[in-house]
Formats: sequence, C-alpha cells, structure tokens
Amino acid sequence: MRIYLTVIDDAPETEIALRFAARRAVKTGGGVEILALVEQGEFIAFGGVQATIEDEARRRAEGLVAKAAGTLIEESGLRPSITVRQGDGPKIIRELIAANPQVAALVLGAAADGTPGPLVTHFAGQAGTLPVPLMIIPGSLDREAIDRLS
Repeated sequence: MRIYLTVIDDAPETEIALRFAARRAVKTGGGVEILALVEQGEFIAFGGVQATIEDEARRRAEGLVAKAAGTLIEESGLRPSITVRQGDGPKIIRELIAANPQVAALVLGAAADGTPGPLVTHFAGQAGTLPVPLMIIPGSLDREAIDRLS
C-alpha cells in the first residue's frame, strides 16, 4: 500500500498538504501517515519547568494531529497512521521513511506568502537524496484546485 507521509503543525499550508495527500491516497488505494513534530526545547536548569513545557508542547501536537485525523476521516473515510515525535524534524522524517518501505512520498505544504518553512527549505535542498518523491503543495491552492490536481 502506498503511504503518503505529511507533517502537521498549526500553519494553514499543512492542512492543504494533508488534503492533497488524502486525495492521492484515495485515488491510489493508499494511506496517509500524519506526523506531528514536537520541537526540542532549550535546556532549562529547572527540570520540572522543562518537563512541563515539553509536556504542553506534546499535548498541543497531539491535539493538532487528532483534529487533522478527524477531518481526514470525515472527508475521505481514510484512517491515518499517527506519529508524534520530539526532536530534529528532518532526522525524524528520514527515520520514518527508512523504517517504512510503503512510504511513497513526502508531502509538505509551502506557505502561500512564498516564504518556505524549515522543512520545505531543508528537503527541497536535499530532494535528490530522498528515497521517495518530495511533493511540495502550494499553500495558495483552494480546495477545488487541490481536488482537481490530486
């Protein structure tokens, strides 16, 4: 089964990338894996404070993924795989792709204002080293355009 790996955060372009990935998965008989990244916090001398900050970030990421998964199920009927990880985004993405030979593409959203985010910047510069295609979905696309293009 083809799996389309997409990364979710609170940026609107990630919803567009997820919709594109879901539409491709439906059309190809595949699936979607949603990844939420929890940023590695700066070291804080007081461990309890750091643990609280990291726990809040993880809960926020889990909430984003749950919302995205609910939308995906409602709109396409697909039940996505969900992964929440903390650490270096590009490294985690590469690990997920390496661990799952069914991943058919990495689908990322590009901001509508033309400013690429850190993952788009990283992977666009290293797309030739990925074992799967990189799909960068413009954040300026509306739902109808995504449906037409996917």
